[in-house]
Amino acid sequence: MTRDASVQNPADTTGQDGWGRLNPRLVLVNLSVMAAPVAMFAATSVLTGGEPNLQALITLASFFITCLVIAGISIMRLITTRYRVTEDRVELHKGLLFRSQRSVPVDRIRSVDLTANPLHRIFGLTSLKVSTGEQGGSETGGLSLDGLSVSDATALSRRLTELRRARRGHASAGADADAAVAELDWAWLRYAPLTVWGVGGVFIAVASTYRTLHEMKIDPLELGIVKDLTDRFGSVPLWFGILVTLVVIVLIGIVGSTVTFIEGWGGYRLERAEAGMLRVRRGLLITRSVSIEEQRLRGAEVAEPLLLRWAGGARLKAVASGLGDEDENSSRSRLTPAVPLALAQRIAADVLGEDTSPTAEAVLVPHPRAALRRRFNRALMYAALVAAVLIGPGLWLTPVLVHTGWITGLALLAVGAAFALDAYRSLGHALHGHYLVTRAGTFNRRTVALERDGIVGWSITRSFFQRRAGLLTLGAATAAGSGVYKVRDVSVPEGLAFAEEAVPGLLAPFLEQHRRHAPGSR
Repeated sequence: MTRDASVQNPADTTGQDGWGRLNPRLVLVNLSVMAAPVAMFAATSVLTGGEPNLQALITLASFFITCLVIAGISIMRLITTRYRVTEDRVELHKGLLFRSQRSVPVDRIRSVDLTANPLHRIFGLTSLKVSTGEQGGSETGGLSLDGLSVSDATALSRRLTELRRARRGHASAGADADAAVAELDWAWLRYAPLTVWGVGGVFIAVASTYRTLHEMKIDPLELGIVKDLTDRFGSVPLWFGILVTLVVIVLIGIVGSTVTFIEGWGGYRLERAEAGMLRVRRGLLITRSVSIEEQRLRGAEVAEPLLLRWAGGARLKAVASGLGDEDENSSRSRLTPAVPLALAQRIAADVLGEDTSPTAEAVLVPHPRAALRRRFNRALMYAALVAAVLIGPGLWLTPVLVHTGWITGLALLAVGAAFALDAYRSLGHALHGHYLVTRAGTFNRRTVALERDGIVGWSITRSFFQRRAGLLTLGAATAAGSGVYKVRDVSVPEGLAFAEEAVPGLLAPFLEQHRRHAPGSR
């Protein structure tokens, strides 16, 4: 087949010229966005007794017009978008007034991901994203087809996989293809409530609702249900009302976290879709399929948020290149939901191709006591600051504030000292085989195993207080994951020696310069 000969897609949206189009059912998805202003109008009519005021009508009309404009633009995209796959590239043409033509070589494709939101799933559609792993947005990071039928997207994804495999010289998927590394266990649901995001979501939802009603000139405090709750709480002591409110918020947050877990990780499966390729499938309403090339895997990160750590749970993320910018990498690098720590370690060993996980087996070197003093000093500073804020006005207003200030300061100092000790105990670093392992954090303790061959440079930072304590923070720079993985608050000689041992010769010029400027050197 010649270079420009297109690969015929069996889907019915591909024409005789080899160019494919988005599925016509995308029109129904685009028009469905108008359901939002209709629902908002109905809700407003109920809240206002069937007589919406002028401000509410103006707001609803603006929503309606905006949705119409969005639907029109989306329909135009359906009409003007064309794509095709040749032996060596993927081509995409779109746009009417502003034409855009993109071509991505097969050699540069790093992943082919499928995502379908609830509206797409209702109409049997999905979105396909071809990523090259480059940062800088869609203009440099690949291309996206929003509105393919499931069969079209699956066929296109399979075809691209075959082309990539042929380019790498693999004749077959191999014996380990389609092997499940991990699958959803509903017993993991017990970890879902152990996050602060559920409680934070309650405040965000309440604030958003209040702001929307306020913009529509509707006072939430004047609604019947709010007045009823106010009357009920007005007859009980203040402390009891606050306690009940907090309990209700926490319960709603727990329910929200649980629902989020079910929606985000329902149908979860981590598998080897083909030789040298990991694939994560998850999602109940919004389905997601993310592929990660094992040859671009540079390590693994085990994250243990505080509450999850107390319950013996953890999350696993891949440290890999080619996953896009910071936001995309954060989302696409997730290999597991919250799972038992031992299971996260076993999965880490599996995906890294090791007998045991470096994040579990490495013997971490403790950090100097000066790192502990830094954390205690930080806790003391915060406690003193809060105490001063209360005691200062109390000297002029009332002794009650003075007593409240010093009691609060002592309580915060005790809690801060406990967290400072935990943060110090979490510090550690080591070399384990061909991995650099580093650990830090108390509210979210992270243990990272990074391939030493993947380290391309070092960053050394020293704050004023670190210089006084003889410490530094050593950053291992890599093209994978978050870009820099830090060994925090290590002594200067130990940190420099550790960097030189991890990647011999990379830090040698800096070490020589350090020796020349060291006290007592000639």
